[in-house]
Amino acid sequence: MKNIYTAVIESRESGTNRRLCDLFMVKPSKKDYPDYYKVILEPMDLKTIEHNIRIERYATEDALMEDMKLMFRNARHYNEEGSQVYNDADVLEKILKDNCKELGTLAEEEDLGSPKLKLRKIGVSPKKSKYITPLQQRLNELYDAVRNFTDRRGRRLSTIFLRLPSRAELPDYYATIKRPIDMERLRSHMAGGRYQDVESLVEDFSLMFNNACIYNEPESLIYRDALVLHRVLLETRKQQEGGEDSGPPNVGHLVRELIRNLFVSVLGHQDEEGRCYSDSLAEIPAVDPAAPEKTPQNFDVIRVNVDRGHYRRLDVFQEHMFEVMEKARRLHRTDSEIFEDAVELQQFFIKIRDELCKNGEILQSTSLNYTSKHLHSDVEQEKREKIPKEIEEDKLKTEEEEKEKNKEREKAKDLPGESWKSESESERVYTQVCSFENITYHVGDFVYVEPSEPNLKPHIVCIERLWEDEAGGKWLHGCWFYRPSETFHLTTRKFLEKEVFKSDYYNKVSISKILGKCVVLFVKDYFKMQAEGYRAEDVYICESRYAGRNKSFKKIKIWAVTASSVKLVAREVPLPVFRVASMFAKHDKQTVAYAGSGSFIDKEREDVPIEMSGADPGCQHYEQLPYNNVWFKVGDCVYIQSHGLSKPRVARIEKLWVQNGTTFFFGPIFIHPEETEHEPTKMFYKREVFLSQLEETLPITCVTGKCMVSSFKDYLSCRPTEISEEDILLCESRYIDTEKQIKKFKGLKRFSFSSKVVEDEIYYFRKVIVPQKEASPVLDKKINELEVKLADVDIDDDMEDMDDDDEAPRTPSLPQMQTPLASDTDTIPYTPQSTPKVKGLSKKEGAKRKINMSGYILFSSEMRAVIKARNPDFSFGELSRLVGTEWRNLEATKKAEYEERAAKIVDQQERDRPPQKQASPRAGTPVGSLMGVVPSPSAMGMINQTMTPVSGMMGAYGPPYMSMQGPHEGLLSVATMLPHPAGGPPLPHHHLQHGMPGYPGMPHQGMMGAGMNGMAGSPTPGNFMQQPGMFSPGPHAPPPYPGQGTSSHLQPTSPMFVAPPPKTQRVLHSEAYLKYIEGLNSDSNTISKWDQTLRAQRRDAHLTKEQESRLPAHWLKSKGAHTTMADALWRLRDLMLRDSLNICQGYNL
Repeated sequence: MKNIYTAVIESRESGTNRRLCDLFMVKPSKKDYPDYYKVILEPMDLKTIEHNIRIERYATEDALMEDMKLMFRNARHYNEEGSQVYNDADVLEKILKDNCKELGTLAEEEDLGSPKLKLRKIGVSPKKSKYITPLQQRLNELYDAVRNFTDRRGRRLSTIFLRLPSRAELPDYYATIKRPIDMERLRSHMAGGRYQDVESLVEDFSLMFNNACIYNEPESLIYRDALVLHRVLLETRKQQEGGEDSGPPNVGHLVRELIRNLFVSVLGHQDEEGRCYSDSLAEIPAVDPAAPEKTPQNFDVIRVNVDRGHYRRLDVFQEHMFEVMEKARRLHRTDSEIFEDAVELQQFFIKIRDELCKNGEILQSTSLNYTSKHLHSDVEQEKREKIPKEIEEDKLKTEEEEKEKNKEREKAKDLPGESWKSESESERVYTQVCSFENITYHVGDFVYVEPSEPNLKPHIVCIERLWEDEAGGKWLHGCWFYRPSETFHLTTRKFLEKEVFKSDYYNKVSISKILGKCVVLFVKDYFKMQAEGYRAEDVYICESRYAGRNKSFKKIKIWAVTASSVKLVAREVPLPVFRVASMFAKHDKQTVAYAGSGSFIDKEREDVPIEMSGADPGCQHYEQLPYNNVWFKVGDCVYIQSHGLSKPRVARIEKLWVQNGTTFFFGPIFIHPEETEHEPTKMFYKREVFLSQLEETLPITCVTGKCMVSSFKDYLSCRPTEISEEDILLCESRYIDTEKQIKKFKGLKRFSFSSKVVEDEIYYFRKVIVPQKEASPVLDKKINELEVKLADVDIDDDMEDMDDDDEAPRTPSLPQMQTPLASDTDTIPYTPQSTPKVKGLSKKEGAKRKINMSGYILFSSEMRAVIKARNPDFSFGELSRLVGTEWRNLEATKKAEYEERAAKIVDQQERDRPPQKQASPRAGTPVGSLMGVVPSPSAMGMINQTMTPVSGMMGAYGPPYMSMQGPHEGLLSVATMLPHPAGGPPLPHHHLQHGMPGYPGMPHQGMMGAGMNGMAGSPTPGNFMQQPGMFSPGPHAPPPYPGQGTSSHLQPTSPMFVAPPPKTQRVLHSEAYLKYIEGLNSDSNTISKWDQTLRAQRRDAHLTKEQESRLPAHWLKSKGAHTTMADALWRLRDLMLRDSLNICQGYNL
């Protein structure tokens, strides 16, 4: 580690021998650089790293490398590209990596902090990089999707969002935006591993776009770009999720499944011998003899309701189960098996219920209040009441039995003996058909046979033989088919409806005992075919055979049954395959009728009146009250009729009363996001509502449905069981209409109810859900509106400013050749009411296009050219930001004037537009009017044709000043100037423009030599150049130095408009230079007021605090021995002047 640290510390710049690490030794001063600690969240310096090495804080070299790279990232993030600190950071990081490679501590893919840049260098896609986690890959995809998105013109929309504006440039931005953030900071957070999920990155992106919408005007291009990128972000996240189901589980299904599992577990409960306790309760009558008016209830009825999903409340299901078990106990003696089985089942029910509900952690219900202690108490009470009665009944029964025995003994003495005759075997006559009581039976038919015991169902028998004996008696021999209730099987076994089993039991029976015909179909035929002439209840299905000896089932592979005379026809619709549990096999149509056909079984409720102090006479308040078969209670939320809105509003019932036969309720109103004023980039949760300041009294007749408004905590963790997911709403904020703000609040008012009120059952999720925010409902609408409004504004001329700063070429390049423009429009003066440049008709003849214009667009079209002239090196996004600032600072009356002018322009252009095909609006348009405006003649628009440059102009320098490709927009370039003696190398011959009348050998308009200053320029000897930005409309000024004068062959020319330049390279301190040019005076015979500058002293200059804050304090590392930073800068100025004079004297300049 020390070797790595030493390699960084001892690195020096070649040529100057300057230590590269000097600027990284300590963190910047908070006093001198207060914004540094707002931009850089994790500052790091070499002193801190040295301290960490000394105390052995770094466990591995990788930890040291991370801090080193963090320090270099911070330097690049805060400082401008091309600055000394930025370049030193790049050099030191390269030295660091080279040193680590020599020591063997650098991994093949070590820089996970910026995977996009690394992958770009090595050409590996993110999916193939084994060092990128799935989360990092998703974060990179989101970031790249936003950063690389371009519109249909090829313009990259994210450029303006890469870096925050400087405080000097837009001081009001940081007063308006409380949490500024840019994409560079997002990338830094990604590199530092701050994002633990995708939603965190989405929230930061949304914050950045929301800041842009808050600061910029709604009709500005930046505003539109923020909305479009916000939509791109959300669409990319949606694509990443794919088919993932991130929504809450289906609570209704989970509750019904819990009830089903509880029911099956209770009825399948067995004793040690394998006997089901529920078998003894199977014959409990559905209708209660003691209360026939009550709803019939037994296990079969409950089973049908469970299968149909009628139960959505556990307490209702528990009441029905307990009713059957209590009825079994009430109708039977305490010492009977049924009584004991009912008690055992009820105890087991409570045990399984608590396990499934986890004592309220999964399902919170009032049914959990009934415990085993309550059951034990009820059973003991019941025994104390019934046992004395049962003892009396036993005594009476014993006495009656004794009397019966005595009578039988007396009768037995009087009865004579009886002789028995053995039945003789007779000869049989077999037949295939037999008739009995006008009914014909065939071999292979299925028939019902009288049961052997009176309480059993008829046996199902397949006829295999028919015969008649000597006495004329008709007989049949056949195979018995058992129903599921006639077999021994596991309680977990499920059977098909109407299923029977072919048994191994064969016997003969008299035809006189046949009760009727039926049909048994093989499983392959049952669902597709039906027996013609038979009722559905007489048709059975057989899939397996049953062996009575070993009590086992086996599937039938071949249906080896004698062919029947029954005709089978195809069903119109095949029957669905439906299986039922074994204990449900014994049910009939009456059981289904008892179960009913309703959708849900609701809890029985009653009106619950309450006394309300201060209530109006004739008003009766309630806690719980029905309306239109729907029960409402205090605290419920309902949909109310809302005319003119896309979604119905939501109200909460906080008071409920009846007055003069009409039901009213009072409570607050909730509104949806589309009813609030918000930026389109704001995101909302799905089905989110906001508590408004409205509280209304409404009749119950305006209610259209029930819903549930949950707090954020409850929305994540639980749901009521009786309300569908579509009606679950989320509310964590209130909307203050007077302030147009959304603010979070603690929560809604909670109510405590009396025991008669039926409260909601709540199901708690096993895992808290993570809801995702969605786009504002007005996002797409706003984007479409802006697309229409901005569609006619031509921004093609500014397109080239939209490239990223870090991707622009850093080396000076020769300017491109341009053809000079000369037309009659060159002398058009500036007119404030000039028409903005609007795209013309479609190229197709006769096509019409709607012209969209607004006050802001008109203002932008006029101001953009002026602002760009003042700030020629600004990008398109930066210019748009300045335009928005100017518009916000504009007076309301001025804005109204622009709106009126915009309306007039639209009307005028509609009237003037010819129906035939028009030429391009570019033809004949002064190119200097980029957005439809011609710059006015000013101190930046004319040039003294005879002025000569002097030493001291920046044109004497070559690189590092980069060449400017043509004059800046808004600057008039008309005259040539003599070359300066100290100019750079000659311009190559092939770059000169030949054949230009009046300008022999002069470079093309806006052309500069490679060695010229990027702003003022320095012409090469023997060539001529155009000097933008300096002029004097008065008489010729004499040359300030001997030997320099104007060329005799040059003639003054009138001002002409020039084409906007191609993309300009970034020039350091360009703003200061332009202000210097603006300050030139045409009455002066020198370029600068050098006499006043030399005589200026510190004591004569009095600066305000605002002026001091704009001083270039960042030029100096510290104020040193001086009192203030201003004193230090004055000292720097004196030293620079002294050095300049020494250089001039030393080189005879």
